[in-house]
Amino acid sequence: MRLALNRRVTIPLAVLAVTGLALTGCSSSDPNDPNAGGASTAAVVGTADGVVNITGTIVGDEATKLQASWADWEKANNITINYTGDKDFEKNIGIKVQGNDLPDLAIFPQPGLLDDTIKSGKVQKATDSLTAIIKKNWSEDWANYGAVDGTQYAAPLMASVKGYIWYSPAKFAEWGVTVPKTYDDLVALAKTIQQKTGQPSFCAGFNSGDASGWPGTDWIEDLVLRQGGTDVYDSWVKGDTKFTDPAIKSAFDEVGKILLDPTLVNAGYGDVKSINSTAFGDVATPVANGTCAMTHQASFFDGFITGVKNAAGNTATVAPDGDVWAFLTPPVDASKGEAVTGGGEMVGAFSNDADTQKVQEYLASSDWANSRVKLGGVISANKGLDPANASSDILKASIQILQDPATTFRFDASDLMPKAVGSDSFWKGMVDWIDGKSTDDVLTEIQAGYTS
Repeated sequence: MRLALNRRVTIPLAVLAVTGLALTGCSSSDPNDPNAGGASTAAVVGTADGVVNITGTIVGDEATKLQASWADWEKANNITINYTGDKDFEKNIGIKVQGNDLPDLAIFPQPGLLDDTIKSGKVQKATDSLTAIIKKNWSEDWANYGAVDGTQYAAPLMASVKGYIWYSPAKFAEWGVTVPKTYDDLVALAKTIQQKTGQPSFCAGFNSGDASGWPGTDWIEDLVLRQGGTDVYDSWVKGDTKFTDPAIKSAFDEVGKILLDPTLVNAGYGDVKSINSTAFGDVATPVANGTCAMTHQASFFDGFITGVKNAAGNTATVAPDGDVWAFLTPPVDASKGEAVTGGGEMVGAFSNDADTQKVQEYLASSDWANSRVKLGGVISANKGLDPANASSDILKASIQILQDPATTFRFDASDLMPKAVGSDSFWKGMVDWIDGKSTDDVLTEIQAGYTS
């Protein structure tokens, strides 16, 4: 499971918003606020003892691969890296900051959470050396996700490309249809497949425990960017463009042409409302065995597809000529080029000793990116990463998209919004929307999260 690149399958964020009191140096009583106990704001000054402790959301097989990715470097540099995976990282990092029980490095799954933690005063500023490495290996946009007010604090790590439409190339050939060039073409394609098969053409799952609804936010973010452009998207992320704005409602309307149409969803599961009861990863099975023509999900979905059976009972393959392949959600205007949303992690330091700095610099390097990507299942936006090292064709294509200077990339909006909205009212609003609540009511309730 792609826990590292999709924070939404973990426990939701603790309340880490910085209050006015915290900003003025007063203490907070919230145990989940990294700024609580404002009197203690000094970053930890570590000692170079040959051991560097790291924590993050990455667990299971992904954690094993993470540790394998730096094993040779550890030996060569005589530094031991101890990694601890924490499913409750988003909540616990606030508690650790408040109690000054800090790791040397932390892998943050959201820029918003990183930003809140930086405001505690306990995250180290990037050294000149690290800043130079970031400038060399990452685009300005990616570097800025680890910066506050022009000061660099954290370095990018891994990434994901969102907004893929997963489908069966063989079925498309059988039905005589092709990959759509515009979003209107996608809606028309969905209707054509339904007419040819007599079955809904899309399947979707919004169920993710306490984080249910997040796959819907990805749909909306894709359409806000493709329809409204970067100006609207950036203004929306900042909170200047409200959810009740016509530009955001229009994105909901476009997504609703598919997700709210009972003739187009939910293949293999039931009606529109069954989207909320279907686990997001479960839709890999009907896509792989051909009972669902299309689904919308990020690049990490590759790992779900290859773990299930195709119609013949064999392990499904993801390739242009395989059981399943994918294309990016097409633009509203084909003349405006590729625009994609995505996610990723940032590595911030709480200690400033030489060993910690050396490890942080290594993790920002192309050497580490290539080492980890070779082990499979992940990608990075590191400009020094060789796409050939990716473990699948879809991941290779995703790397090329991230590295293409012509690509318009924007980080997942809900990851950048305040917790009360991005991972609370927005998620809940998507569930309510699928359950039948009107778009206007849903948008009003999501916007109300800003007053929480």
